[in-house]
Amino acid sequence: MTLRDVLAALLVVTILGLAFVAIKAGLETVPPLMLCALRFAFAAVPAAFVIRPPRAPGVLVAAFGLALGIGQFGLLLSGIRLGMPAGLSSLLIQIQAPFTVALAWAVLEERPRVLQVLGGAVALLGVVAVALGRGGAAPLGPLLMVVGAALGWASANIIVKRIGRVDMLALMVWGSLATAPPLFILSLIVEGPAALTALTHPSWAAIGSVVFQAYPTTLLAFGLWNRLLTRYPAATVTPFALLVPVAGILSTHVVLGEPLSADILAGGGLILMGIALSLRGGRRSGSDGASRPGTAPPAQAA
Repeated sequence: MTLRDVLAALLVVTILGLAFVAIKAGLETVPPLMLCALRFAFAAVPAAFVIRPPRAPGVLVAAFGLALGIGQFGLLLSGIRLGMPAGLSSLLIQIQAPFTVALAWAVLEERPRVLQVLGGAVALLGVVAVALGRGGAAPLGPLLMVVGAALGWASANIIVKRIGRVDMLALMVWGSLATAPPLFILSLIVEGPAALTALTHPSWAAIGSVVFQAYPTTLLAFGLWNRLLTRYPAATVTPFALLVPVAGILSTHVVLGEPLSADILAGGGLILMGIALSLRGGRRSGSDGASRPGTAPPAQAA
């Protein structure tokens, strides 16, 4: 990866880590599916009126939006609301990294190199070290929801690689447009009238939560993330996501005053070591994702 793309990946994980603070603030007053619906609605409108759809099959754009909106964030926020600690959720959802690598191998025939597998394993050990240090039992149902959210994220990653190089801002806007209406409907069915009641007098925290999730997180962070996925193998990109829990825990320390501990520093060190191994292993595999199975040829780039 180029230095510019490494810095872009670090910006992504920083924003995604901060997003857990915004999610926690929003869930104080807004039900999870409604919060997701608002997030993607504001990411899509009014941008969809001025940004053309991406040059990709509509079914793939819709599938990407549903995998991200319902599969990842619908399950993630619901799990947190039902009792899964936000910090532990930021750790557990990182099993999307091996999910993504496995799916890329199975679906796109994108075989990881030995160092990339080793690096991913070391980084996952870092996540486990932090999770064990944080301690605390989590309810089984919400825990499984977060595991499902990780699979939803991995599925969205694979769809992006299948789509190939398109305008990533357009993909995020129109993918958000595809998932917002189903999320509103699910919210009304599952959460009932309380979902609408929460919107009558929204708190400033809820408004700030929606704005942060819609723009820096959805449009900027996931737009950059998707761009990286189309340029590099999944085994090179996805280990960076394992820094999200470190960024999330650091942000809760700075913003909410939660204490740091030795397990966070040790786990963060392992994660950085694993990412370094993955990057070293990916140097010989090339930097152009368009040359790999399942990605669009250069002529389709927007």
